[in-house]
Amino acid sequence: MLTVFLALGAWRIARDRVLTRRMPAIETLGAATVLCVDKTGTLTENRMAVADVIGESRDAVLEAAALACEQEPFDPMERAIVSAAGARAGDLRRDWTLAKDYPFTPEFLAVCHGWQSPSGERRVALKGAPETVLSLCGLDAPATQAALKQVEVASERGLRLLAVAETPWSAPGWPEDPRAYRFAWLGFVALADPLRPTVPDAIAQCRRAGVRVVMITGDFPGTALAIARQAGIATNGGVLSGAEIAEMDDPALARVVRRVSLFARIRPEQKLRLISAYKAAGEIVAMTGDGVNDAPALKAAHIGIAMGGRGTDVAREASALVLLEDDFQSIVAAIRHGRRIYDNIRNAMRYLLAVHVPIAGMSFLPLAFGWPVFLFPVHIVFLEFVIDPACSIVFEAEPEEGGAMERPPRDPREPLFSLQMVGVSLLLGLSVLATIGSAYWWVAGSGLSAAHAGSFGFAAIVFGNLAMIYSIRSRERVALRALARRNPALWWMTAGALAALAMAIYVPPVAEVFHFAPLTPGYLGAAAATGVAGVLWYEAYKVLSPRAAPP
Repeated sequence: MLTVFLALGAWRIARDRVLTRRMPAIETLGAATVLCVDKTGTLTENRMAVADVIGESRDAVLEAAALACEQEPFDPMERAIVSAAGARAGDLRRDWTLAKDYPFTPEFLAVCHGWQSPSGERRVALKGAPETVLSLCGLDAPATQAALKQVEVASERGLRLLAVAETPWSAPGWPEDPRAYRFAWLGFVALADPLRPTVPDAIAQCRRAGVRVVMITGDFPGTALAIARQAGIATNGGVLSGAEIAEMDDPALARVVRRVSLFARIRPEQKLRLISAYKAAGEIVAMTGDGVNDAPALKAAHIGIAMGGRGTDVAREASALVLLEDDFQSIVAAIRHGRRIYDNIRNAMRYLLAVHVPIAGMSFLPLAFGWPVFLFPVHIVFLEFVIDPACSIVFEAEPEEGGAMERPPRDPREPLFSLQMVGVSLLLGLSVLATIGSAYWWVAGSGLSAAHAGSFGFAAIVFGNLAMIYSIRSRERVALRALARRNPALWWMTAGALAALAMAIYVPPVAEVFHFAPLTPGYLGAAAATGVAGVLWYEAYKVLSPRAAPP
């Protein structure tokens, strides 16, 4: 049953463009309390465009920024810069030679390229984090503060700013450290990445479901704060930067993450510390990632979610789920599926416990009281052909209960078999056994033949079985109201069970195998009423229970 549930759950989640690599993650999704996501490409469309250029000469800033891009740019920001720089920058990138490449590193948050023209002229272009680039330009304190103020103003609009600088170079050779150059400050390139239209609603769903969305980004704090406000992520805890995290020990960080939902200027290795801090705080953590450096954090999270579109193979291998489309809405859909699957597993378990009580009881009572025995191996096989599809296929296909995303995540320490669940299930089985046993005692003493009594008792068990399925499929709605919930597998199973019962009682060759005799419509109706009567108290319990759904 569990294998079928998780396999079909993986199939259903795949229809929402989420690939399951580790089956237990499907069930764990229903318990997630914190969802850590990157900004770019998950909350935003990862469709960068140059929104503004800040500097004395727009063309000079864009040209230098384009020279500091990779020769074959694949990053959306670099593609946008090269496109906006125009034909002259394109000619330079094509005709000049990239002679020295200083890559972006955690210690040097910028890209620096040294170029040489066919005539021997050399120039060095630099673009990257404002704090890194400005520190290499030799500006005085007022000029630096004025530039950082521009960053702050632009970030409040949700823009991402890259600082740009340049310098000529005539000395022989190239320095090994880009900090050896004396750069001239040019300005900023401001890039916009629009928020996905579905994100605010999806985050609102998470908030109603008790799932806290946390943004972890390498962007400037102001940009992270602006995007968070647009998306609906809680900002009352402020923004914590990577530099501030570096100064905290693990216990202090575990205390801070309880109130902070925005983390900016975060290095990849700091993501692992954040995931560990949330786990230490008792949260069930899901995390998205795409880079090689994200792999340790993805493995450490309870549910690692890799970006399938832009993610690396290493990130996908470390994750339990892979988003085939890098869309935040897909994560919310997977959480919804996880909650539905867990609820349905519990309902199926409750049915599995309850349904075997009348079967076991009606195997024993005739022996104990000298009634005609009617449950033989062939009858048990028949019943299992109803029970097995019901507890796997039928219950798995049940739609989610109303308000599945309106309640807090379940406590992961909550046992699958609680005392209340086991008690109610066994009591339901005993009540069905009591009604069937009483009716069979009356029929067995009324003078009917053993074949007729066996037909009646077996029909009552089948109808009681079906009544339990219809009653247990919802813990909130009474069976008649739950009929409005679409579940084709339920109707096929019901039709199949009733058709097989009719054949076992009314088709002579089959009835002979089952040792049955045909029942009159009155006795068949009495058998159906007997089976249904055993679940009526549970229907009343659902109406009176606080969990009962409103009319």
